[in-house]
Amino acid sequence: MEEFVYIDGKKYRRGYTTGSCATAVSKAAVYMLLTNEKIDTVNIDTPKGIYLSIPVVSSEIKKNEDTGEIYSICSVQKDGGDDIDATNGIEIFAKATWVYEDEIDKSENNFSFEGDGFCVFSGEGIGIITKKGLSVEPGRPAINPVPQKMIAKEVESVLKASGEKVLNDKSSLKNSLNLEKENILGDENSLDNRKKAIKITIFIPKGEEVANKTFNPRLGIVGGISIIGTSGIVEPMSDEGWKKSLSIELNMKKELGMDSIILVPGNHGESFISDRIGENSFVVRTSNFLGYMLMEAKRMGFKKILLAGHIGKFIKLSAGIFNTHSKVADARNEILIANLALMGASTDLVRKIDACLTTEEATDIVYENGFGEVFDIICEKCKKRAEMHVDNEIEIEVFIFKMDKTVLGKSKNAEEMLESFRK
Repeated sequence: MEEFVYIDGKKYRRGYTTGSCATAVSKAAVYMLLTNEKIDTVNIDTPKGIYLSIPVVSSEIKKNEDTGEIYSICSVQKDGGDDIDATNGIEIFAKATWVYEDEIDKSENNFSFEGDGFCVFSGEGIGIITKKGLSVEPGRPAINPVPQKMIAKEVESVLKASGEKVLNDKSSLKNSLNLEKENILGDENSLDNRKKAIKITIFIPKGEEVANKTFNPRLGIVGGISIIGTSGIVEPMSDEGWKKSLSIELNMKKELGMDSIILVPGNHGESFISDRIGENSFVVRTSNFLGYMLMEAKRMGFKKILLAGHIGKFIKLSAGIFNTHSKVADARNEILIANLALMGASTDLVRKIDACLTTEEATDIVYENGFGEVFDIICEKCKKRAEMHVDNEIEIEVFIFKMDKTVLGKSKNAEEMLESFRK
């Protein structure tokens, strides 16, 4: 893997996803079970076309003296590179053991998927899906489709290379895998015509603890983290994963039958809404990605959107800025000054606003000088910009507030739309 990338002139280190980790550890565990040999690193391909060599942190091959079961367990450590999230550094394990195919219970909620000669289950610390709208059906482990394909590809490559395709030829199997001395398959007389497969159990001892720091609780994923990743690679300073998580939550609301939604940038907006209509299931966060989330709402077919945000974020929206991160655009004072000037504000007032370091400071000055109406004007401009952004296919209303949740401004029908969510 080309370990580093350059973004805005700075050097950042790439990492790999939980999906790549689960793939690597599954492949390593199967290899160890088949060869009775430990390994220090495991190599995998990724959907991005980047070849990874991932260190194996721990490994052991054991025999259960009570049952005679031979199994392998190993782990790898998640490395997010310079794009550190809650899962960075977490240890991901896999256990591989032999089972009879007719004893595999696919009705168990920890059954994920199966392939040719193997099956995959989740263990401790991997979440279970409880709501519709995700890429895995409710009641199944949160091991997403792309990681499933990655695991299947790598495990099948090990099985093919090891001679696992001759599984039904028991004597050949023993010879090709050198298992007779370990008595993994038992005595010759015990070999019957029942097919065997390798059961892989992926587990993360600290998964449930770490999951509370992720989006999983909001997405209805309980009991642990998710095995995710569409490329296998974590690109530093990338917004794509974050945006997808936000979009997933929006899609879940649509799957529940909603056609109206409340979009807020973050915690303050969520608190603002709950203070007015109580706890509800309509709120979805946008972070800084207002434009992206509006277009996702359009794509999914939402009919009404109530936007609620702090003046520092939404004053940018009023000027057609749909990514509100300060690194993208920070023209808060300039936008406020332009609107005040159109209302006839004095040069002295405009200069005071220009000297403000925060919009909170500026709002106090605006009210002291009798120009509070500007915030309703800004809300109407937010409404117009947002509706134009979605080609006027969604009815949108807007609230703007201060840090203390005081309403600064609202579009004409904002109160009426807010009440509709109370019902």
